[in-house]
Amino acid sequence: MSGNASRLSSISAINSGKSIDVEMPKPLSSIWASDVFNLASMEEALSKNAFKEMKKTVQTGAPLDQATADIVAAAMKDWAMSKGAKFFSHIFYPMTNATAEKHDGFIITNADGNAITDFTGSLLIKGEPDGSSFPNGSLRMTNAARGYTAWDPTSPAYIMNTANGATLMIPSVFMSWTGEALDKKIPLLRSNAAMNDAANKVLTLMGETDIATLNSSCGAEQEYFLVDENFANSRPDLLLAGRTLFGAAPAKGQQFDDHYFGAIPERVQVFMQDFEDQLFKLGIPAKTHHNEVAPGQFEIAPYFEAANVAADHQQLLMTVMKNTAKKHGFLALLHEKPFAGINGSGKHVNWSVGNSTQGNLLDPGHTPEENLNFLLFCGAVIRGVHLFGPLLRAVIASASNDHRLGANEAPPAILSVYLGDQLEKVFKQIQSGDLQPSVCGGLMDLGLDQILGFTRDPGDRNRTSPFAFTGNRFEFRAVGSSQSVSGPLVAMNTMLADSLNWIAEKLESSLSSGLEQPEAVLAVLKELMDEHGNVVFGGDGYSEEWHTQAVEERGLKNIPTTADALPALQEESVIKLFESTGVLTPVELESRYEVYSEQYILSIEVEAKLVIDMATTSIYPAAANYLSELTSTIATASSVGVSLDNGLAQKVATTADAMMADVEKLSAAVAETGFASAEDHMKFCANEIRPLMDSIRENGDLLETLVADSAWPFPKYSEMLFIK
Repeated sequence: MSGNASRLSSISAINSGKSIDVEMPKPLSSIWASDVFNLASMEEALSKNAFKEMKKTVQTGAPLDQATADIVAAAMKDWAMSKGAKFFSHIFYPMTNATAEKHDGFIITNADGNAITDFTGSLLIKGEPDGSSFPNGSLRMTNAARGYTAWDPTSPAYIMNTANGATLMIPSVFMSWTGEALDKKIPLLRSNAAMNDAANKVLTLMGETDIATLNSSCGAEQEYFLVDENFANSRPDLLLAGRTLFGAAPAKGQQFDDHYFGAIPERVQVFMQDFEDQLFKLGIPAKTHHNEVAPGQFEIAPYFEAANVAADHQQLLMTVMKNTAKKHGFLALLHEKPFAGINGSGKHVNWSVGNSTQGNLLDPGHTPEENLNFLLFCGAVIRGVHLFGPLLRAVIASASNDHRLGANEAPPAILSVYLGDQLEKVFKQIQSGDLQPSVCGGLMDLGLDQILGFTRDPGDRNRTSPFAFTGNRFEFRAVGSSQSVSGPLVAMNTMLADSLNWIAEKLESSLSSGLEQPEAVLAVLKELMDEHGNVVFGGDGYSEEWHTQAVEERGLKNIPTTADALPALQEESVIKLFESTGVLTPVELESRYEVYSEQYILSIEVEAKLVIDMATTSIYPAAANYLSELTSTIATASSVGVSLDNGLAQKVATTADAMMADVEKLSAAVAETGFASAEDHMKFCANEIRPLMDSIRENGDLLETLVADSAWPFPKYSEMLFIK
C-alpha cells in the first residue's frame, strides 16, 4: 500500500494493535447507578424526615430548608468519601455547549494544623467559581468577576472516576452576582415551571382535579464518528476544528448502505461495552447502539428521562464518550459534518410532556379523536412550531450544524410539523368541522404463518421532517450532534407554555359561553388549525417542490445559515415569549444572542485560519515537490528523446496556483475588522469567508487526486473511515 511514512506508520500501528482489555460485562443490577447519590442512596443514608423532604424536592421542585440541606451534605460527603472521593465540584453548563467544573477538597485545617474533612450544607448549596472568563453576552462588566453556582437537588450528584481518582460532581446552576442566568440549566428549569403552570390551567378546565407536577421528558439519539487516534493526530483540522477541512471523496463511501445496522467492528464493540458500563454506573439509561449510515459512524440512544436530568446526562454522556474513546485509541467526533460527501451527525431529541396522574399527554391512545387532552396538547405544539419556527431554528444554529441542515441526511432549514396519516386526518377533520372515527393501522399480514401478526402503527415515520410526531412524542430531528439539548428543550417547553396559555384563555371563554366541553375543545382547535395548520406537512421535506411551496404558498421561512437564524432571538415576539413566561429576561435573551453570535464567528475564523495554514504549509509544498519531480522526469526523458505528456504537471501547477490565489483572498478576509454589528460580521463569515474556504478546499481536494499518494501529507478518507 502506498502512502507517506506517517500514514504508513499509522496504518501499521492500527493493524498490529489489539483491543484493550476491559472487564467482562457485569449484571446490570450490580452496577446500575452505583456511582449516583440518587433517591435509593439517600433513603439508606438519611433520616426518614430528611429523606421525605428531599424526595419531595426532587419530585415536585419544592424548596429545601437549610437544616435538611446540612443533613444531606453530611450524608453526601460520607457516601462520596466511601467511594474514594477527596474532592467535590459544582458542575455547571455555561452558554458554550460545554461543561465547567472547579474542584475543591473535603479538607480544612484546624488550629493545631491538622487536616479534617468538612462539607456543610452551605458548601453544598452555593459555590463561587469566579467564572469571569466565560462568555456572558454583556451581562457583566469586564471588571466584574463574581459568579455563583447553586446546587440543583432535582438532578442527582454522582462520582466521576478518572485515572487520578474520584470526584463528587454536584449538578448546579450558574448565575452572576446580580442574579442573571449565565448557564443553560436555569432557563431549562424555568421553562419547565412555565409549562407546568400553563398545563395545569388547561387540565383544570378539562375537569382534572388530581394533577401531579408536569415534566417534559427527553430521550436524545446521539450520533458520532470514531477515528483512530493515529490518523487523527496527523490531522490538525480534526484536532482543532473537529472536522476535515480538506479531503477528497474515496471511491467507496456510503453508497452501498452496507454500514447501516451492519455488524459492529470488534474493536468498536469493545469500546461500546466499556462506554456503556460507565454510563450504567452513572445512572444513564443507554438503551440502543448500532452502526449508522456513514462508514465510521455510530449511534447511542438513551431511554427517556425528565428533561432536566436528561440534559445533564447528555453532557455527561459526551464527556464519557470522548474519554473512553481516547482510552481505546479513538478520537470521538461529535461535529455535525466531520467528513464531506457522507452523512453528518445529529442528535434527535425525543420530547414529550406528562406526569404521574394524567400520564403522557402526547400519547393519543387508540382513539385520538376522543382523547381531548391529547388533542389540546398536540394542537399547542402545532401552534408553537408555526409561531416560533424561527426560534427553533435559532436554538439549533451553529457553524457546524449549518453543514448538515438541508443536506439529504438531515431535515431542511424550514420548520414544519409531521403528524402521520392518522393524526393529520383527525386535525384536518377538526378544521373542516367533520370529525370522524379514526382508522387504525390494522394488522400486518405478510402471508407467512410462522411470522406472528402484529398491529401496524397508524402512521409511517418521516425522516425528512425536522419536527415529527412518532407515536407518543415529538422528535426534533434538526438538533446538532455536538449541541446541548437544553436550548431546544427550553424553546419547546416555552412555546408549549405560551400555546397552552392561549388555549386556556380560549377554552375558558368557550366554556363560559355555554358550550359543552367537547364542542368547546373542537372550537378552540378549529381556530388554532385555521391560523396555524399551514405548518403541518407530511411529504418529502428534501424536495425542491416543498421548499418552494413552504415559502411561497405557506409563508414559512427557509433559514439556511446561523447568520440568518440567530437574529430571531432579537425579534419582539420572541422577547415577549420568554419575558411573559418568566423563562428569560430581555437582557438574558440578548446575552445569548451575543454569545452565540460570537461563537459562530470564532468557529468560522478558527477554521479559516486552519485552511490557510494547511494549504500553505502542507498541501502547496506537497504539490510543489511533486510538480518538481514531474518536471524533472519529463525533462530527463526529453533529454534522451522520449516525449512524456505534461498535462498532469500543468494541471497540478494551475490547481495549486488557483488554491493559493484564494488563500491570499481568505487571509485578507479574515483580517477584516470594523463591522457595524455582530449580525453584519456573521453574514460576512457566511457569505464571504465560507465560500472562499470552500473554493480552497475544492482545489486542495483536487490536488489530493493528482499528487502521488506517497507524497500526500494527510491521512485520507479511505483510511480514516474504513481502517478500524
